[in-house]
Amino acid sequence: MSDPRPAIDVRPVTEDEFPDWLRAVNTGFLREPVAAEPELSNRRTEFVPGRYLGAFDVGRCVATFRSFDQQLTAVGGAPVPANAVTGVTVTATHRRRGLLSRMMGHDLAAAKDRGAVVATLISAEYPIYGRYGFGPATWATEWTVDVPRTGLDPRRSGQDEAGGRIDLVDGEDVRKLGPDLHERIRRVQPGAVSRSDLWWQLNTGVVRFGPSWTEPFHALYRSPDGEVEGLAAYTADDHWPDKRPHDTVSVKWLLAATPAAERALWRYLCSIDWVTTVKSGWRAPDDLLPFLLPDPRSARITAHADWMWVRILDVVRALEARTYGGEGSLVLEVADAGGLAAGRYRLEASPRGGSCTPTAQSADLSLDVGELAKLWLGDESAVRLAALGRVREERAGAVRSADALLRTSRRPWCPDLF
Repeated sequence: MSDPRPAIDVRPVTEDEFPDWLRAVNTGFLREPVAAEPELSNRRTEFVPGRYLGAFDVGRCVATFRSFDQQLTAVGGAPVPANAVTGVTVTATHRRRGLLSRMMGHDLAAAKDRGAVVATLISAEYPIYGRYGFGPATWATEWTVDVPRTGLDPRRSGQDEAGGRIDLVDGEDVRKLGPDLHERIRRVQPGAVSRSDLWWQLNTGVVRFGPSWTEPFHALYRSPDGEVEGLAAYTADDHWPDKRPHDTVSVKWLLAATPAAERALWRYLCSIDWVTTVKSGWRAPDDLLPFLLPDPRSARITAHADWMWVRILDVVRALEARTYGGEGSLVLEVADAGGLAAGRYRLEASPRGGSCTPTAQSADLSLDVGELAKLWLGDESAVRLAALGRVREERAGAVRSADALLRTSRRPWCPDLF
């Protein structure tokens, strides 16, 4: 029996259709559907023809998808061209019709043609993106600090033992000093991504996408020689039960180029008058925070989740972009239902980098492209994936060899939500 419903048109969005596309995005994320004119005008500045996709049913947008260019830092510090995916929705009335699959297939193929090595996204729901070849490549953890329990001396906890200084600055200073600090950190942090000028404008209130804006406080750390090495943005509530202060500081983001800067900023945040609780925001799972405090138990984990997902589009360039933990070789049989990265590849790895070529040699490991993404940034263990049945060892000892080459001493981290 033929389907009586009209065909749904999946295609790039025109600029004239942008308000309808944004209405569908807001609907999908359960926000107020119709954007006010200032928000609509500000969001139009991001519009790039061909990078906004929509599914249209009788002229109404019912599914959305957007991608933009990004730089992702690989292990060893090399910048990798990435296709960042965001704004993905399917209206509840149109689920299970393959609309996301059509948009994803179109975008990933175009991204590979443009020269992107990987695609990235922050997944709102875990089960969706594995079927498109994505795998969780970084994780994030949030701590809640019970300040009175930290063991910090309330008379001295805001002082920097290294001799640096912390100053409160405004948004204009952040826009001037923040981008350079972020770039210095991004160049050495596997999993970190580039930030546009718009990011700094949005996060200092110059450009606003939503109807409300809370101006954060900004704390800047300078080393003893005056170098900018750390910056944090935070807000505070106002909670006085029984006329006693029990305020909470919520960290929006914190960047530190050195351990001294990281220590100084966290100790400053735990020294603010009236504050009894500090919420860290999303941090790397192996963040220094708990152990910067005399009593690490004062910082309890209140959230832990997958964060940035990666989809490898070009296996050769991805494996050649990073460095490795030792000398060795691996032959990988990569399966890819999307047809973008399947094949057998020989990796010759060293701490200086890698060489990767297609090969007909027997495979050492067989795995899906999504599992390869988990290994690529160094966070996951091939031994653990093999135990879970997600990597198949074709040569005895190959999974341990893979761990020795691929895993990193510190976990990758993406500080950004996009």
